[in-house]
Parts: sequence; structure tokens; C-alpha cells
Amino acid sequence: MLKDITTLFEGADTYIDSSGQIGHAIGLKAVASISRAQGIAVKDVEIAALKNGIVPCRYLRNIGTIGLEGQIKLLESAVAIVGAGGLGGTIIELLARQGIGHIIVIDDDRFTEQNLNRQLMCTEKDLGKFKAPVAARRVRQINAAITVKTYREKLNAENGTRLLEGAKVVADALDNLPSRFAVEDACRNLGIPLVHGTIAGFCGQLMTIYPGDAGMRCIYGLPGRFPEQGIELKVGNPSATPTVVAAWQVQEIVKIITGIGRPLRNLLLVLDMMDGTVDRIEFTK
Repeated sequence: MLKDITTLFEGADTYIDSSGQIGHAIGLKAVASISRAQGIAVKDVEIAALKNGIVPCRYLRNIGTIGLEGQIKLLESAVAIVGAGGLGGTIIELLARQGIGHIIVIDDDRFTEQNLNRQLMCTEKDLGKFKAPVAARRVRQINAAITVKTYREKLNAENGTRLLEGAKVVADALDNLPSRFAVEDACRNLGIPLVHGTIAGFCGQLMTIYPGDAGMRCIYGLPGRFPEQGIELKVGNPSATPTVVAAWQVQEIVKIITGIGRPLRNLLLVLDMMDGTVDRIEFTK
């Protein structure tokens, strides 16, 4: 534990915040030095700094939106991403940059050439590699404060609760309905919110589902009465669509953890980038 906070953070840089007030910030090298000297995790140093009004420089552009307390909540939280492809890869990248303290990546698939058009984690050198460990490597390159746990498993009704245990929020980045319902059921069992997202062609949709909500049954009906996949098999998944939907999903996750804003609960957001429209479909219990 940090014993003398004031002494350790002496010499922190100053900056002018959005209200014109002088604030204090600390850089990566100083954080790493304190971490090594005290024998504690980088994340713990960052949280200690924030609790004393000193912002790690990497989060300076977050603070005006979520504040010091919001950033602390993110660093103290765990988020699970089920699927590390088009949606999931972008979600993982953005959560790492935002400063989520612990990321759980669940995916049993490998990268193929058809992933290169849209999957942020996929490069030509990564073809044939499992997606989850590649995503974990990327997170560590972005933010040394973050811990990552990976599962090279396909989430189903039998293992869902085990794989998601410990997460505060779950992001659905899957490509088939049976798996989505398995994730939703596991989240209900654990009492945690799920941010659902899906894409097809120029269109995407998302909704935040809390344990007591009707959830995906409002969209797709009862499990077993739908095809495994939908129109995306015909219209494809171009580069930009998963990026847009993933960004919305990340904002939902940040809102849930920080308590800032109103999540898209009992509300389906439908994005049509062909026509440039955003529609909201509200559900009642």
C-alpha cells in the first residue's frame, strides 16, 4: 500500500482544466517509477493519484466528461466482452483507452482473411491466431495498468455464469442468436447488465439490458423461434458499421459504471447509415 501519498506525488505537473482552474497530473514514467519502488500495481498507483486529485496524463481528456470519481470507478471495474471480432475488437480497444481496470475477453475463434476488412485486432501477421490472446496483447500495449483475462471458449448455457463471474458489465459482440441468449441468461443469473449490439450492412442496433428487463425477447421473440443468424449473411459487415455500434456500446458501458447519463434500457436504438437515420423503439414490460 502507498504510505506517504503527498511525498510520492510531489512534483506532479500542472495543467489548466476546462473551468480554467489549475490541476495536477502525473505521467507514465512517474507512475511506473512509483509502481516499481512501492512494489504495487500500476493501476493502484493511478487510483491513489486520482483519489488525491492528481490525474494520470493518459486520462486527462476523460476527466471533463466523467470526473475524477468516474475515472476511479472505471479503473476499479471489470468488463467482459463476449466475442473479439468486428464489434468486440473495437470495444476492447476503446475500453482499454478509457481505462477500464480489468477486461475479460471470451472468444474461441481464430482470425481469417475475411476478418481483415473490419476487425481491429486482425492484421495479416495475426491470421490463424486465436483472437482472445491477440486482443489481450493489444490491451497491454495500450495500457499497462489494465489486467486482462482470456477464455478460449465458446460461451453457452453450461459455462456462461462461470465465464462472466466478476464482471460488472458485459458487452455482447457475438454473431449468432443462440449465443446471445445464452449470454443474456448468464447475465440475469449473475444480476449484471448486458449491452447488446448487432450489425448488418449499413445498419446496426443496440440496447442495454438489466436483469429485470424483457431484453432480447422484445426484439427476436422466444429462443428457438428464429434462425441462428440474420440478414448479415446476405448484406455483409463493412468496415465502418461495427465501429459505430461498438462506440455506442462502449458509451453505454461507461454510463452504467459511472452512473452518468441514462442507459438505453428498454429501448432499442436502430442506426441506418444508408439513410442517415437513428430510430428509438421503446418497450414496455
